[in-house]
Amino acid sequence: MSDATTAASGRDQQGGAVARFFRATEIDTRLLGMCGALLAIWLGFHFYGYFVNGFGAFLTPRNLWNLSVQTSSIGIMATGMVLVIVTRNIDLSVGSLLGFCATIMGVLQVYGLPPILGLGHPLIWIIAVVTGMATGCLIGAFHGWLIGYRKIPAFIVTLGGLLVWRGSAFLVARGETISPVDSTFALLGGGPYGAVGATGSWIVGLLGCLGILFLIVNGRRQRRKFQFPLRPVWAEWFLAALGCGLILGAVLLVNSYPWPRGIVAQYAEANGIEVPEGGLFISHGFAIPVLILLAVAIVMTFITTRTRFGRYVYAMGGNPDAAELAGINTRLMTVKIFALMGTLAGLSAVVASARLNSATNALGTLDELYVIAAAVIGGTSLAGGIGTIYGAILGALVMQSLQTGMVLIGFDAAIQQIVVGTVLVVAVYLDILYRRRSK
Repeated sequence: MSDATTAASGRDQQGGAVARFFRATEIDTRLLGMCGALLAIWLGFHFYGYFVNGFGAFLTPRNLWNLSVQTSSIGIMATGMVLVIVTRNIDLSVGSLLGFCATIMGVLQVYGLPPILGLGHPLIWIIAVVTGMATGCLIGAFHGWLIGYRKIPAFIVTLGGLLVWRGSAFLVARGETISPVDSTFALLGGGPYGAVGATGSWIVGLLGCLGILFLIVNGRRQRRKFQFPLRPVWAEWFLAALGCGLILGAVLLVNSYPWPRGIVAQYAEANGIEVPEGGLFISHGFAIPVLILLAVAIVMTFITTRTRFGRYVYAMGGNPDAAELAGINTRLMTVKIFALMGTLAGLSAVVASARLNSATNALGTLDELYVIAAAVIGGTSLAGGIGTIYGAILGALVMQSLQTGMVLIGFDAAIQQIVVGTVLVVAVYLDILYRRRSK
């Protein structure tokens, strides 16, 4: 009896220590759980390949670098989908909108601008990017106007958009694959030349570490200024070390993935570089699509947490009627939210079409499902009012990890769809359970 009491007391103290740790560091336990699930997915696929094929191909610099690039397109749109779902709406048209914007940009680069400006003109890719994002913004605003001012349900408007813009992309492209895109535009899709290299990656990493230190110091200063409770000093140091460690680890990872030998030989020959006997090691570094995703994440996080617009979004999701009675123009806000979603779909179209070096009317097919799944898996509540940008990006990484892992171990497309659908349903169910326990 005494031993049992002692053991129970030890467990209580241990649980209390863990709880005190999370309270002190203010780490989101749901985010930690998602990171644990992601790590389990990575380890599971890696060791499955090791036991079946004799080697693990998942946890390699090459696969993880490609995984980061593949996640970028879905992750960019998922940040916008968070705001849409937070306000109790849905956007089923983002995949078709991506395909339509990509087609418009492809037509401009291949047929429209070269005869006017000349082939390879430096303004071609800039005009194409601006046009693609502006097209997405205008279409998104039109959807928002139908939803906010005409009171048509978002499900119906965007379901119609899914069909309309996919058909429009087919008509514009005449069912053809439009390629190749502008050479500078193609760099936005990644690849050996579409990355910043080892030096650029270290600069990005150091800037990221400085940003984390600034946020921690400034956050502590603001807490003291407004007399909010301060985190213990050891917790501040722990968070700084954890954040900087993750960033520098990512830099080491992307810098350990070299260019293919054939491309190295071409590069050396073009630049008069002598290749040593052991070969020339040139690092990829961070891919440009990943940097675009990081920039979008920073901007969207600032918008949602530091602006009046962001506060209005969550107020609308928490209680739309109360938000309107409080003076928020919910109809105009709906237009702005869907316009932002359309703009991000246009930016995602830039990344997707640049990565393929072409544009087709089928580009982005079923992406709307993966974007919605990424947001929901990342903790965005379909009931509205709750959702984070970093959670959506992590959800996109989980979705892409599942797809990539299943391809590596040889699962066919049917099994992949079954797994993705199951994961989405389980994620929503776990979200429901979590909210019940939180009440």
